Amino acid sequence: MKNNGFLSEDENLKLVGTSPYARHHSSGGGEGDGMMLVTAKQQPSTSGSSTTSEKTPLYRDPSEAQTMLPGMSQAYKSLITSIGEDPDRQGLKKTPERAAKALMFFTKGYEQKIQDVINDAIFDEDHDEMVVVKDIEMFSLCEHHLVPFIGKVSIGYLPNKRLLGLSKLARIVEIYSRRLQVQERLTKQIALAMVEAIAPAGVAVVIEATHMCMVMRGVQKLNSKTITSTMLGVFRDDPKTREEFLSLVH
Repeated sequence: MKNNGFLSEDENLKLVGTSPYARHHSSGGGEGDGMMLVTAKQQPSTSGSSTTSEKTPLYRDPSEAQTMLPGMSQAYKSLITSIGEDPDRQGLKKTPERAAKALMFFTKGYEQKIQDVINDAIFDEDHDEMVVVKDIEMFSLCEHHLVPFIGKVSIGYLPNKRLLGLSKLARIVEIYSRRLQVQERLTKQIALAMVEAIAPAGVAVVIEATHMCMVMRGVQKLNSKTITSTMLGVFRDDPKTREEFLSLVH
């Protein structure tokens, strides 16, 4: 198994299955369609025996998106009917189509690949001080209830002779947030994408978000926020580096 430079073998194994980029990286990589997601059936079974299944590509062909809209619209129409509304009344007639198009937009990250987004924005530079981009706005959909969670992402990395164009950090956030997500996995995916892109000496990602599934339903706590972090390389190993990053983003 390929080592990314600062994750141990055990840590690499732990990341497999939580992130398509972790799977891609830990397996030695490849390009383009090599990014794969480990399905639930591929996780270790409770009995101690392992099972295998096909790998599911985490990619949606943009050219096929339009062909999916009629079926999605019909599904939304059925949902509207199921909650006791009349989908044919004036205010709801075009709602199924609008909702289908909106969901496609909310999940457009499935149509993007890191390689395409980063393109030629990697620069050789003899810079070894911390780079931080903070408060990147983030909108995503909770995969448990299909309602939004909204927040901000802060990314820091310690370059290893290579810099990534600043706008590309926001683009990476956009790719992974515009999918069905949980915040914990999103945080890790962003960090691992940075590792794959420029192999820095370390990378740190912090996300602070409000989840509508907690605000609108369940416990209905309006002011609750969830904070997640991933620290890799020197950010994990060196407390002073970690503290410097956290002081900058807070």
